[in-house]
Amino acid sequence: MKISYLFKILLVSLLVVSCSKNDDCLESAWYQDADGDGLGNAQESVMACNAPQGYVSDNTDNNDNEDFAEIVTATYSNLYAPATGGQGAPIAGDFTKFDFSTGEITTSETDWDIAFRTTTIIVNGGVSMGTVDEPDRTGNAGAYIVDSTFDGVTQVNTNDFLQDTVTILAIPTGSGNGWYNYSSPPTHVITPIPGKILVFRTAEGTYAKVEIYSYYLDAPPNPDYTMPARYYTFKYSFQPNDGLTNF
Repeated sequence: MKISYLFKILLVSLLVVSCSKNDDCLESAWYQDADGDGLGNAQESVMACNAPQGYVSDNTDNNDNEDFAEIVTATYSNLYAPATGGQGAPIAGDFTKFDFSTGEITTSETDWDIAFRTTTIIVNGGVSMGTVDEPDRTGNAGAYIVDSTFDGVTQVNTNDFLQDTVTILAIPTGSGNGWYNYSSPPTHVITPIPGKILVFRTAEGTYAKVEIYSYYLDAPPNPDYTMPARYYTFKYSFQPNDGLTNF
């Protein structure tokens, strides 16, 4: 009898605690995210204290069954980025523009993401520094640099993006300041800094990452000042899906 009585007391206590915990829970609506894009279907919801597996708090997905495009990873070789001037004269000449969505050079005044002229890399976002032949910024591109390996950059940090300004570029110029080192005479060699990964927000708001391999024609392993320069070879990954920040 005593055991039965104690058991009843324990059972009642557990029920009271359980009810108390449930009373403290404030249920919210959670929406099914069938395609895993972080956006939920307003027509498929449940009420719960915490998000069930496959559900999110957002309810703005217009097509929760949309298939994602694959991330594009490729190497671009020998992008030529020449300039005129120098030796006391203003640096001039068109920037070589690149569009991640096509993986190609473009001459468009608006549909470009990044552009190259000698060692300078600009983004299609922010404002012009006012140099000769510098293109206007018409998009919302941005950039930042990560100390990592290429494969080690798997997620975009959306709070880190910078844009070009009248005083400084999102990808800084100068030896040791951004993506490269310059060796003093007599070698005069531009060398990409190992472990510097450039992360970009494109003009349209998607994302890409870049690792520059070489600044010389055909990417020689040991370049010298006699070799043709201003030829970029770089590896990139492009995330084509709006709203996705992973690689």
